[in-house]
Amino acid sequence: MPNTARWAATLTLTATAVCGPLTGTALAAPASLYAPSALVLTVAHGEDAALATPARAVTLTCAPTASGTHPAPAAACAELRGAGGDFDALAGQDEVMCTKEYDPVVVTVDGVWQGRRVAYERTFANECVKSSHGASLFTF
Repeated sequence: MPNTARWAATLTLTATAVCGPLTGTALAAPASLYAPSALVLTVAHGEDAALATPARAVTLTCAPTASGTHPAPAAACAELRGAGGDFDALAGQDEVMCTKEYDPVVVTVDGVWQGRRVAYERTFANECVKSSHGASLFTF
């Protein structure tokens, strides 16, 4: 092999070894300045989500902007932010009058809230009680 060919091969291998790791993404920057908040909410008739078939399901994304298939994403996100992401802390509406009929409805929430994995399940006595718990989050 002529000397020129050896130098060219050596230079190519050295350049590949030195510059190879520099290709691709220069900095691993976050995709967004906001922690992800994306939820899937379901409602089913029955006492236990494992045994009931979901009747409805919606998506809710709260960061960076409110969106999803939820009918009122901005209001639902504001309500959840006001409760600090605690689904049990959502206040029921006092002025709503519901019957004492027992027709259980189970709600589940799965996803990520402000970068933290969440899984929530709650059974309400009936649809009216569910809708009154949290003004807009569970109303879908």
